[in-house]
Amino acid sequence: MQNLPTRISSRRDRGPLLAALRRPRVLLWTAAGALTLGFLIALEFAARHYGVRGPITEQAREVVFAPDSGPLLYAGLALTMVVLTWRQRLVAAGAAIGIDVVFWLVRWAVGADMNFGNGALWVVLGCAVVAVTRRRGSERALLLKGAGLGLLLVAGHKTGDTWLLITSETRKSVLDPYVATADQALGNPSWLVGRFVEATEPVGGHVLHLVYGQLPLAAALVGLYQLRHVAVERRFPSHHLVRTFLVIGLLGPAVYMVFPVVGPVFAYGADGGQWAVANLWPDTLPPGGAPHAIPFDDITPRNCMPSLHTAWATTLFVHSRKGSRAMRSAGTFWLVATLTATLGFGYHYGADLVAGVVFALTVEAAMRAFARGWDSGAVRLVAHGTTVFAVLLVAYRYLPVEMAEHPWAAGPLLLLAMVSVIVGYVRTTRRWEAKAVPVRQPEPPHPAEPQPELV
Repeated sequence: MQNLPTRISSRRDRGPLLAALRRPRVLLWTAAGALTLGFLIALEFAARHYGVRGPITEQAREVVFAPDSGPLLYAGLALTMVVLTWRQRLVAAGAAIGIDVVFWLVRWAVGADMNFGNGALWVVLGCAVVAVTRRRGSERALLLKGAGLGLLLVAGHKTGDTWLLITSETRKSVLDPYVATADQALGNPSWLVGRFVEATEPVGGHVLHLVYGQLPLAAALVGLYQLRHVAVERRFPSHHLVRTFLVIGLLGPAVYMVFPVVGPVFAYGADGGQWAVANLWPDTLPPGGAPHAIPFDDITPRNCMPSLHTAWATTLFVHSRKGSRAMRSAGTFWLVATLTATLGFGYHYGADLVAGVVFALTVEAAMRAFARGWDSGAVRLVAHGTTVFAVLLVAYRYLPVEMAEHPWAAGPLLLLAMVSVIVGYVRTTRRWEAKAVPVRQPEPPHPAEPQPELV
């Protein structure tokens, strides 16, 4: 009897698919994607609870409505284009600009809010559609990674905005007096640098504002430099700056919820208005005595502990070490200028910066270990950084008076704790490089028919 065809695939046919799904990295990335989606949905509901749009809605609106930040969307497009050929990049950039011109003319005609960036978002989404409908195998995965990287950059910014809203709505009291008291062990650096910035006005202030505000642009340039060979090699490097930037932005705001702080310019300066303890910053040092939590408004974000600007600038500095001399110099300048700006504008205390450096190196070590494979050195380094970070938060919260009373002991101990993480990171990463352990590479692409162009 002739065998009849069946629509039910055999177990042998399903074998390659099941084997792929069992791969640890595939399972890990699937779990990470599911957790990220769940996290975004949870933030969406939380934002709706407080009467504002969440990160998913905000990003979806920018498909049609005027975006909040056009440069951010074009930075996302630039990250997506690292997987494209030069011809495809020109087509993508031309399409983005053309779409933006159309949106601009329509908005001008109807009197709507004017901004640009919709075209960049359309092209990134278009790349994702092309990957699903016209690519196969490794080429599909590569283009999807590029589109996902661009979308994650924008989503990370939206997520940060929602996090900051939640901190101001849920944390009615702030712990600034505790950090200000503990900061006396470091010599009140925010007050000292604040006076320096005032003395160098207007030139010093303008330069620092430019550096502080354009940190994402500097990171994008370093990230693009690291990803410049993706289009030729048809794979992403095992580790790059953008990954750590996104993880820092995801984890950092969670600490804000545990340790809400608004910064000296708000808690002790004119920007705090009626909620400030007094208008002291930067001319008069904060008062002593037993610290206590103080109520604050429901607008100002509690985004000081740790200093994520310090964490991002530290990460940028670390990744710029592998670049040219000009890039290394730029990375050093951006780190020094960012630290000066965070203190000089009264956005952070010195204790925030110490915690930010420890936080950055711990996250960076974990991301590098994930890329190359965990070993005993990686476990010790991440465990040490996590422990030091936790001890810093506990000391700021429960031992600030003792730290202020014994500055010649507490100050060096704080710096020594930070230096121990720095030294541990340098030694461990140098040992990794000396061993030259080959990182896991993606499987070579399967032979397939030539892929169609993007358009």
